Amino acid sequence: MTERTATPTEATPLLRCGILVGPLFIGVWLIQALTRAGFDLTRHPLSLLSLGGLGGIQIANFVVSGLLLVAFAAGIRRVLYPGRGGSWGPALIALTGLGLIVAGVFTTDPGAGFPAGAPDGAPEHLSWHGILHEVGFVLTSVGWIAACFVFARRFGAADQNRWVLACVATPILVVAVSAWPHLDSLSVRLVLGSIIQFTFMAMLAARLIAESTAPADAARGQGLRT
Repeated sequence: MTERTATPTEATPLLRCGILVGPLFIGVWLIQALTRAGFDLTRHPLSLLSLGGLGGIQIANFVVSGLLLVAFAAGIRRVLYPGRGGSWGPALIALTGLGLIVAGVFTTDPGAGFPAGAPDGAPEHLSWHGILHEVGFVLTSVGWIAACFVFARRFGAADQNRWVLACVATPILVVAVSAWPHLDSLSVRLVLGSIIQFTFMAMLAARLIAESTAPADAARGQGLRT
């Protein structure tokens, strides 16, 4: 079965969402981490920024980033469907975005002394919205990791071995960073893992943009030569 290639007009704006989402999510987190009173980026998980008087900023960051990933998934489907990876690939990226939306709508529980008045350690009991927040995190993690291996299979069928390596190595690198014994800060590990994930998505988006625009560029070149 041959792969359908969408026109640049159809797919490119949606695929660019995969490039935009990383700088947006990390940038908004970093600005808050450096400016929110009492927040310690070496100690506090980024989800705690959803709490307190300015918590709406991080909630919006989760939700908007999730919507960008859903749009990115739509662009992937337009480029790849009905070819290899054209169904499960975008579905899993959309699941990743849905997980971020869930994590934003349902906030985590206060802890680690943030916001002011929160217990110094982990909360004794998880609230229902804290549980759903963790569910969102699981959806994001599972969706993204599974998508990497779907795309590895797709690039492998096309004999694009460097991309196969990138698809397999990226989740392994994220897991390695998360388990790094000399990196004690959970927050820093999560953010470094997120940077790796979003960088991979941006590279994938750029690759698919190039694939979708190449036929159109070639056709324009032929038109100029006639």
